[in-house]
Amino acid sequence: MTHPEAHREPVAGRRPAEARGLPIVAIVGRPNVGKSTLFNRLARTKLAIVHDEPGVTRDRHYTDTSAFGRAYTLIDTGGFDPESDDPMKAGIAGHVKAAIAEADVIVFLTDDSLTQADRAAVELLRAANKPVIYAANKADTPRQDADAYELYRLGMEKVIPVSALHGRGVGELEASIVAALPKFDPTAEEDDEHLTRIAIVGRPNAGKSSLLNRLLGEERMLVDDRPGTTRDSIDAVVTRTVDGETHRYVFIDTAGIRKKGRVTKADDAVEGMSVLQAIRSIERAHVVVLMIDAKDGVAEQDAKIMGLAEERGRGMIIALNKNDLLAKDEAKRSEELARDKISFAPFVPLVRISAKTGRGVPELLRQVDEVRASFKKRIGTGELNRFFGECLELRPPPTMGAKAPRLYYVTQAEHSPPKFVVITNAPDSVHFSYQRFVINQLRKRFGFEGVPIRVFYKAKRQTERAERMIARSEATADWKPRQKDNATTKARAKEKRALVAKPKTPRQPSKTDKTRRSPKKLSDSAEGPARSTDSRGRPARPKKDAREKPTRSKAPRGKAARPADSREKPARPGGGRGTGREKAARRGR
Repeated sequence: MTHPEAHREPVAGRRPAEARGLPIVAIVGRPNVGKSTLFNRLARTKLAIVHDEPGVTRDRHYTDTSAFGRAYTLIDTGGFDPESDDPMKAGIAGHVKAAIAEADVIVFLTDDSLTQADRAAVELLRAANKPVIYAANKADTPRQDADAYELYRLGMEKVIPVSALHGRGVGELEASIVAALPKFDPTAEEDDEHLTRIAIVGRPNAGKSSLLNRLLGEERMLVDDRPGTTRDSIDAVVTRTVDGETHRYVFIDTAGIRKKGRVTKADDAVEGMSVLQAIRSIERAHVVVLMIDAKDGVAEQDAKIMGLAEERGRGMIIALNKNDLLAKDEAKRSEELARDKISFAPFVPLVRISAKTGRGVPELLRQVDEVRASFKKRIGTGELNRFFGECLELRPPPTMGAKAPRLYYVTQAEHSPPKFVVITNAPDSVHFSYQRFVINQLRKRFGFEGVPIRVFYKAKRQTERAERMIARSEATADWKPRQKDNATTKARAKEKRALVAKPKTPRQPSKTDKTRRSPKKLSDSAEGPARSTDSRGRPARPKKDAREKPTRSKAPRGKAARPADSREKPARPGGGRGTGREKAARRGR
């Protein structure tokens, strides 16, 4: 027999809750029995926050999943505790009853012990008159299966031991769920790709859950005056009819995002996971609505949250909530303060609303449609380049450094969000002020309200010859002499000299050398004795007789030594040796 786990099918992706009208399966039970863990196991992804602390889940969490080829919508609920006097616990019990009322199949989850809350929940399920599947969680080993038999005291026909953490027994549970599902026509499924996803984000207690309840027309989300009520990011489908046309949206309610320092200081793991889910909701949304308490004013944290949406390229809208509590002058001042704090995004529209009274909600939905249209807008290349030519005539790009940038053409590469690529000869030489000028001109001509625009400057592709020249110049610029060892260099040089050196061969005389050779000496010829010549063949000058150096006798110190030959040598004409008197006499002559 094939194990039921082998028939489990992967989910293509997360779909918005209730978007396709599928059968609904609700998981109910008392607090801290593992409902969120089982919810993540059946959904095959980590959607719900799981923690050992009781009461983490407070709102109904929806997702679409499938088993054995059957798709259905799964609901995670908060812990059912009818004996608690806490107003929040009472609100959770109300949500559990609402989930039971709308579900087609109910999975009652408990552990190996029975409490009064379990008995109250079983009585509630029997009164609902719907298919109920009983499961005992935390049966991690076969030995713990016997502990689940205690649940038969409540008159149950079958109890399925499961381990939501390890997946043990989940296949049998899914088989029971599929067997209890009502018949469903697959052709009735709706394509949810065209639905606009809107994430509602902001600081705690800004009215995010109240806005979603106003849009849904029911108390779907738990609302409390205490901040931090919402923990999970909840998807909900909102349907509106305007001028006979039906519009469907997927609104995502998120937990309040506090400052990072406060979250770290509180050391609350649940709050950390809630903030992480809120950021992920921003990433998968088309439009982000920043909820701001107009009474408390705009804070620096609001600007940081808006910065998260801008960095991820999402469409943005600012909603000033609780506007009904402000006077006219105060409302105007709060709007000016919001524009001043979020000055980096002047293109974002601002709407005044009141989630409690519903004032401004239709205007908010109209702005959502406009921002969504700008988010998906695409502009033709021809129209875009005609506009770009006008921009260049109005203000050509300034010279930056030693290069004058030339902008050739522009095209839109992507949408959602819109991205443009400008082809230029020097991408690094386009000044940031001119880049900002181009973005502002794009907004002025084509709108793009509430959507960040990305413009990238790309170098023009060079020809093959130019690429080779550039590569050669770069290689020459980057070339450096290789460092070698002195001993190795000397040895190699010595070897090279030994190879190059060759024995010298006698040089053969040329005709020129023969003519320049000096003639032989004539010994016994008629001309007389032979005369010596120089290298050029001219008669050499006779050598002068070597002059005899006068020998000097040793004389005692202090007396001049007299030459051995007493005869005076004749002085040279024009000077030479002699005394001063002789020189004067010669000058006198």
